[in-house]
Amino acid sequence: MPAYNAAAYIREAIDSVLHQTFTDFELLIVNDGSTDETVDIIKSFKDSRIVLINQRNGGVADALNAGLQHARAQYIARFDADDICYYKRLELQYDFMLSNPEYIILGSAADYMDMQGNYVFNYQPAGHSDDQIQQLNYTICPFIHSTVFYKKEVVVEAGGYNTHAYGFEDHFLWRQILKQGKVFNFSQSLITVRLNPSSVTMDEKWCSQRFLHIKYSALQKAIITEAQGEELFRISATEHKAEIKEGAYHALLAKKFLWNNHQPKKARENLREVLSVNRLHWKSYGLFALSFLPEGILLKLYNTIK
Repeated sequence: MPAYNAAAYIREAIDSVLHQTFTDFELLIVNDGSTDETVDIIKSFKDSRIVLINQRNGGVADALNAGLQHARAQYIARFDADDICYYKRLELQYDFMLSNPEYIILGSAADYMDMQGNYVFNYQPAGHSDDQIQQLNYTICPFIHSTVFYKKEVVVEAGGYNTHAYGFEDHFLWRQILKQGKVFNFSQSLITVRLNPSSVTMDEKWCSQRFLHIKYSALQKAIITEAQGEELFRISATEHKAEIKEGAYHALLAKKFLWNNHQPKKARENLREVLSVNRLHWKSYGLFALSFLPEGILLKLYNTIK
């Protein structure tokens, strides 16, 4: 678990691991230079299975690589400091991996909640069986990163998470190792992923064309250079500011409350937040108008577009 200024949520995240039905694990928490009470909360737990690793702030990929270096077990389960693992997550993934040693990565569906912990929607991966996942286009990320359970040696031999693949280090890693063994996604949700403005993955509609060009070129070739990584970092520093991430967060919630969990009132509330950040975000006006359509018509329109 990488953790950066996660004081608001990390206690609940840690509890969800300590109460797993599978108990033979170590919980490595990489404190990535937090400046809030994150470390104090971690230290308040008196459980010998918790291993705290402190480092200067270096980003998610760097923190995950530090965790890989310290991990003693041959299997790694991933999740973030604001997520919640369901109590049988480790048992189900561990048992599957032991019964099917030809598999190298397991993932699952996930439930998503907002920053207050309210349920928003359920997400099913684009593929579940090995055949389905292996046939996915390179532009589609095959796993929800917080749900993965993988063989450590496969990831370590690939060099771990590439720090140049800024913002898509997990997707880039899967591109490198996907063909090295069989993979699988449980259709059952094994985790609740928390959406919040500080950590939400940016909707690509909020990203510049240059950022997307570098990203998909790197994914297609499964190669990324240091210079490209530095450019991605510079772009993100200027484009992914707090107010932009706030807008992207509410835009994502609005779409989910419109298409996936039909609550038009909540969709409009979030669209108003988007427009408070960017008055010229014309797509939000369109979605606002669509929110007044009957659910049946709206879903038919969504399926047609999809």
